[in-house]
Amino acid sequence: MPKKKPINRRQFLQRSTGVAIVGLGFPSIVPASVLGKSGGFLPSEKLTVGVVGTGGMGMGDMRTFMAEPDAHVVAVCDVDANHMHRAKQTVDEHYGSRDCAEYGDFRDLIARDDIDIVQITTPDHWHAVIGVAAAKAGKDIYGEKPITHSLREGRTLCDAVERYGRVWQTGSWQRARSNFRFACELVLNGRIGTVRHIEVGLPQGYSVGGDEGDTVTQPPPGLDYDMWLGPAPWADYVPARVHWNWRWNLEYGGGQLLDWVGHHVDIAHWGTGMDTTGPIEIEGVGEYPSTGLWNAASRYRLDSKYANGITMTIAGGHADIRSGTKWIGDDGWVWVDRGGIDAHSASLLREVFSAKETHLQRVEISSESEGHTRNFLDCVKTRAETLAPAEVAHRSASPGHLGQIAMLLGRKIRWNPDTEEVIGDETATRMLGNALRSPWHV
Repeated sequence: MPKKKPINRRQFLQRSTGVAIVGLGFPSIVPASVLGKSGGFLPSEKLTVGVVGTGGMGMGDMRTFMAEPDAHVVAVCDVDANHMHRAKQTVDEHYGSRDCAEYGDFRDLIARDDIDIVQITTPDHWHAVIGVAAAKAGKDIYGEKPITHSLREGRTLCDAVERYGRVWQTGSWQRARSNFRFACELVLNGRIGTVRHIEVGLPQGYSVGGDEGDTVTQPPPGLDYDMWLGPAPWADYVPARVHWNWRWNLEYGGGQLLDWVGHHVDIAHWGTGMDTTGPIEIEGVGEYPSTGLWNAASRYRLDSKYANGITMTIAGGHADIRSGTKWIGDDGWVWVDRGGIDAHSASLLREVFSAKETHLQRVEISSESEGHTRNFLDCVKTRAETLAPAEVAHRSASPGHLGQIAMLLGRKIRWNPDTEEVIGDETATRMLGNALRSPWHV
């Protein structure tokens, strides 16, 4: 087969506009779904978990479920048999059994009536297909950010979660951290006056993992490469296309911008009460590679405006924008990141809120990611809304999706966040989503 040229930015713009069951085991506990329940669980009841996607992030999220006494991982699924076998071994060693089932096709996993929760930790281009299927199958879902690969997919997934009455938690775990919550409460309770501008600093470049080789070759043994591509266009196998590095290719991910927008922009929205809206206009400049397999922006800067007058700059690789989230108001500023919190004036960091002021949901767990998982499990049992539900995750990602379109087109995008429509730009409208490769659909 002749070697195909990697898709470049121009080609991406043109295109954008125009397995068998490996093993079977059953848990030794009785899952809530077997009891015919869709809510109102007893606190002691076990919730069974099936994991789809067992790479680095998948293994990490899976371990947080295994650490919870009322969660039990009963099945793992991956198109790479090596990843899948490693995950099964980890689960079986943890529980001291051989019960964990293996699947090469997510449809076999979600078809099981005895699974309550599906964890989705696949590349972005798979999120919507698996998420919608899991919601239809009556599963509650823990899905990694960004919630989907495109804005249209995000709306479809949110609608499915609502239609089928599912509980969804996005892996935007910063909402479970006390410093992020306190920073947002300072802003929401007017400690810096009226917010005028927000700065969001994200990573730049590519955090490369695994094999960087870009020579067309045969997929390694154990990898179902056609299934890995799934709804994405067919492309020859090269090592740099899969496993971690997929995020630097716009067919599967969105670069550092979309990899991180669900964290720091999510916090920016949380602190200003903009969880269910988005910008009304956005423009920006990105530095895209002209050659090679990876075509996501390595350096970027976006400027957006919201209906309430707040402006936001999202940047990666610009020294004037500090990593994290910074709200700037008439009476001072607040900055927060995983490394800490700062404010002007510094006395703000000693503020105490009255009972009448805004208090965001607390997760009283010492470890932030486990706290996020704990919040999800509690909400599955009570059917309450999670810290990072689907609609919020979709809105948090929207500036990244719209900004990507603005950078690729090289012009400002006007957006109606209420109807989720681009205003006066047919080309940008077509770029809100891509056709999926048959037979996949959402």
